[in-house]
Amino acid sequence: MRSRQRGATLLGILTIVAILGVALFAAMRLVPVYLEYMAVARALDQTAKENSGGSMETLRTSLIRRWAVEDIKTIDAKDVQIVRANKGFTMRAWYRAEVPFVGNVSLVADFDKTVPVGDAGLPGT
Repeated sequence: MRSRQRGATLLGILTIVAILGVALFAAMRLVPVYLEYMAVARALDQTAKENSGGSMETLRTSLIRRWAVEDIKTIDAKDVQIVRANKGFTMRAWYRAEVPFVGNVSLVADFDKTVPVGDAGLPGT
């Protein structure tokens, strides 16, 4: 009587390794994009916190300085929308980051961060 074999075949192991390899390569390509997004979000949050009573020009100047310090390249500080909202302002950074993956295939990530400045986040004010 023959006993049942257990375990994975060579083809099964190679398939699993190939899938994990593609996923790891995609993660390696996307990690810098997400780290830069976190720098953008941090710059917006810190600018809003430090300039709660400032003007639009003050916010823009502070953003440009933070962009230089953080070395943000995907989106320009001038592309951040600053609009008046209630008694304050709202800063919004919306952008699309595209990184090459394999051949003519690219990975795309859309980012959207909105930060209220001053009393812009308070409803009814």
